[in-house]
Amino acid sequence: MSFRSGIGFDVHRFVEGRPLVLGGITVLSDRGLKGHSDADVLTHAIMDALLGAAALGDIGDHFPDTDPEWKDARSVEMLTTVREKLAHRGYAIRSIDASVICEAPRLGPYRDRMRAELASAVRLDRNQVSVKFGTNEGLGFVGRGEGIASMATVTIEWVG
Repeated sequence: MSFRSGIGFDVHRFVEGRPLVLGGITVLSDRGLKGHSDADVLTHAIMDALLGAAALGDIGDHFPDTDPEWKDARSVEMLTTVREKLAHRGYAIRSIDASVICEAPRLGPYRDRMRAELASAVRLDRNQVSVKFGTNEGLGFVGRGEGIASMATVTIEWVG
């Protein structure tokens, strides 16, 4: 058995007039996140972790913000594409552990739906996907409510 791990990180700033999408789920909020795609910071961190674990670069290499194909794209569909790229190279995803850091909105009520959506996108059992939430205790851009940050760690296995 050959296991590899990867770490991903992403941030996006809040903007008016966009839905807030996290983990493929639309979250009730008066602001969304700015980005070329749906700006799903949680899913982006997971994608970067997966790409890093397989030494395949980062999200910008595969989904550049200059490519109109990815304008307003659903990030969970991009995540499925990442899973396919890993599978094509002989890797299977074994676990995802992610954290979202924001002051508001409260995300706990959305956890189970996010886990299910992310698990479906990468063909895992929901119990192989962990999503946690925290605040930045009022510190920095996240603490001031200017944006959201997310971190993810993943484990993949070479299956040939």
